Amino acid sequence: MQPIEPIARAVEAFASLPGIGPKTAQRLTFHLLRLPPEAVRDLADAIVHMKEAVHFCSVCGNVTDVEPCSICGSDQRDRSTICVVEDPLAVMTLERTRIYKGLYHVLHGALDPLHGVTVEDLKIEELVRRVQGDSVKEVILATNPNVEGDTTAGYLERRLAPLGVNVTRLARGLPVGGDLEYADEVTLARALEGRRATP
Repeated sequence: MQPIEPIARAVEAFASLPGIGPKTAQRLTFHLLRLPPEAVRDLADAIVHMKEAVHFCSVCGNVTDVEPCSICGSDQRDRSTICVVEDPLAVMTLERTRIYKGLYHVLHGALDPLHGVTVEDLKIEELVRRVQGDSVKEVILATNPNVEGDTTAGYLERRLAPLGVNVTRLARGLPVGGDLEYADEVTLARALEGRRATP
């Protein structure tokens, strides 16, 4: 059977998204074919509206539809603490905990020289400018626990040290509900290094 051009184009478009393989792209495409036209239009309109209305906050770099974002604009947040993350999705994840009450700074990536991501590609200078004032007392580095995230955190530690701000990192260790026998050696080692006194 000859490929039908509009279907092939839709499959290719879905497959270009992160985490979507060819089979999932086909399933999504054929699901859309079964939907009523108004449902497909609603989906398309939602995507176009999102792209037109959402931008990056000029202060922290998080996604927002207002300026500044609701976190930077809130008078309820602790302005002496900035949590540095790699992407806006990490902000959403941390906010779901309802524990952290400070501000954020989104780098929009991590240092990865093998793939051409350098200091100039990230929002590092913007972070340094934010920290140079007297109001920031602590910077929490919440980069991903992988080679790129650790490289980025190490660079930021060295870059922020002369500014006299307290630089901390998120603790790492065993997940809640996990069994020791299934933990890898690196996770166990970090859990041992990050141990604390019991209350």
